[in-house]
Amino acid sequence: MTKKSKELSEEDKVTTVPKKGTRGKKVAVESLPASEDADSPTSVQEVAETAVEAVVTSEVAPVQEESTPDLEAIPLEGEEQVAEEEEQVAIDLSGLSKLQLFNLLQEKVSQGVAIKLDKVVFEIKAAFDELTQKEREEALQTYLAEGGTADDFAFRGSEIDREFNSLVSNFRNQLNSLRKEAERQKEKNLVAKTELLNKLRELVDGEETTLSMAAVKAIQEAWKAIGPVPVAQSKNLWASFNALMDRFYDNRSIYFELKELDRKKNLEAKLELCEKAEALKDVADLKEAIRQLNELHEEFKHLGPVPREEQEQIWQRFKAASDVIYDRRKEFFDGQKEVIKKNLIEKEALIVLLTPFGQYKADRIKDWNTKTKEILEIQKAWEKIGAIPKEAGKDINKAFWTLFKQFFHNKNLFFKELDEVRALNQKKAEELIAQAEELKDNTNWQATANQLVKLQKEWKKLGPTPEKNRDALYKRFKEACDAFFENRRNSSKESSSEFDVNLAKKQAIIAQIIELTKKGEGLDEAQLSTLVSEFNAIGFVPRKNIKEIQAKFKDAVDAYLEKLGAKGGDKEDFLFRLNLNRIQGDPNSVKTLNKKEHGIRKQITELENSITLWRNNLEFFAASKTADKLRDQFEIKIQKAEEEIEKLKKKLSILKEF
Repeated sequence: MTKKSKELSEEDKVTTVPKKGTRGKKVAVESLPASEDADSPTSVQEVAETAVEAVVTSEVAPVQEESTPDLEAIPLEGEEQVAEEEEQVAIDLSGLSKLQLFNLLQEKVSQGVAIKLDKVVFEIKAAFDELTQKEREEALQTYLAEGGTADDFAFRGSEIDREFNSLVSNFRNQLNSLRKEAERQKEKNLVAKTELLNKLRELVDGEETTLSMAAVKAIQEAWKAIGPVPVAQSKNLWASFNALMDRFYDNRSIYFELKELDRKKNLEAKLELCEKAEALKDVADLKEAIRQLNELHEEFKHLGPVPREEQEQIWQRFKAASDVIYDRRKEFFDGQKEVIKKNLIEKEALIVLLTPFGQYKADRIKDWNTKTKEILEIQKAWEKIGAIPKEAGKDINKAFWTLFKQFFHNKNLFFKELDEVRALNQKKAEELIAQAEELKDNTNWQATANQLVKLQKEWKKLGPTPEKNRDALYKRFKEACDAFFENRRNSSKESSSEFDVNLAKKQAIIAQIIELTKKGEGLDEAQLSTLVSEFNAIGFVPRKNIKEIQAKFKDAVDAYLEKLGAKGGDKEDFLFRLNLNRIQGDPNSVKTLNKKEHGIRKQITELENSITLWRNNLEFFAASKTADKLRDQFEIKIQKAEEEIEKLKKKLSILKEF
């Protein structure tokens, strides 16, 4: 007897069956232990039927125990799901476009929300996010090439991005609901099975009637129909059910002939299950084969007993067919061991890379945003790495996410302090707005203009204000200043007339540039420089025409340069020189040029610091497919930064000429 059967009560262990012809003697029936793997009434019924055989015969002897089938291979309730999750085979997403990934996600989700889809959806999302990041980088480079700055760049995803993220979000919500509902259902199943157990106990302890067998059969069917219960209660619940069934069949007198017919029917059913199990060796999909085998085991263990002489043979046949599938599963998981070890090495390398982020400090939003992008790239690389050894999982995850959370904790503290500064700056901004609004209707043009210019300088010195109010505050201040200067502009007809003349002069220069471009003869940079200088030397134009005349001038210059053959860097250098020529005509040109030079040198320093940091990070990457991919991304960033430094240095050399 097993340890488990020893723990049963004495009442569950031995039951006496009085029978006519036994001369008052008692037949001891020792109940078999409940299978630790599943709810199998097979051995219970066989023991009971063996007892009946002994009673029917003329000899009174202890009932012999039939050999109990080895159900070690049969998974407990809830273990099938774990097996299915472990046996998920990764799909190849390389080369798929965002639309293809979106269609694939729709196809997978349409198959029904299930836990086994979670990893597949994650892999599809990781591949989709990678493509989105590439699009963003390309858009940023295009934006920078067109003269924009990285700080002003804003990337907005396409409609398919929003639909994809919405689909993923809905899937995760459904999946969470499904898991919660499954746990609630297990609790309900536990209550239902406990009620059946109480009914069975009443039948076993009550007086035997002709309806007892039907009632027990109904309880058995109801028990099978109820789904899984929490794992913690599964074994004990089945042990109690098994012990009560032992007692019931020990006490039940069934005619041997009827039971022999039952056994033959059960034999036919089990032979059919053996054939189905043997056919599973030809199923190419291992996960599907395991699922079908689990269903066959569930049917096998709920079928009644077979003739004793066939019992061991039928079980060995069924077990042999099962072992073929289990050997395939073992071979598959053995092949995954090296991959799991390699994944562990890659995750340890990422933790080393993440370590400096835990103590990172900065005083500028831009610096925090830059670091945030870097840490999110590391997170993406982490999430793409597959499973690691179970014994190392808890510690390795704790180390990574502790550093990750510490970075964002420090970032939140920075922005909390920044919010306080922004609130103070908002108060100062409102004071400047109030002063500007008081001056906007003043007709003392020169004195008021000087005061507003002073207020504008103070406004520029203001630090950051709350983002939600920033635009509104600036709009109010600008409207007050614009209102005054518009009033001053409109007050002088002479000034207005002068502006119109200036507009006509600038239009004439634009027309001259266009005409030269159409002829295409004698074009050179010196000629264009002269025309640009003349254009810049002309005074103000009417306010309503400022944007229009500037746009036409730019288009004309671009067309001239294109006809001239200036492209890429040459065109950019020429435009830079033109801008410097324009600045030279300004009374504050020296200050403006110095400021521009300082800004370029600052950009170079920041890029050089970034390159140094990226090169240091490259040393932490281990040799692996994922690490190599991450290394390539950093090397591309370094190359682009070096190219940008060369462009900036060239601008510095041009600045020295002025």
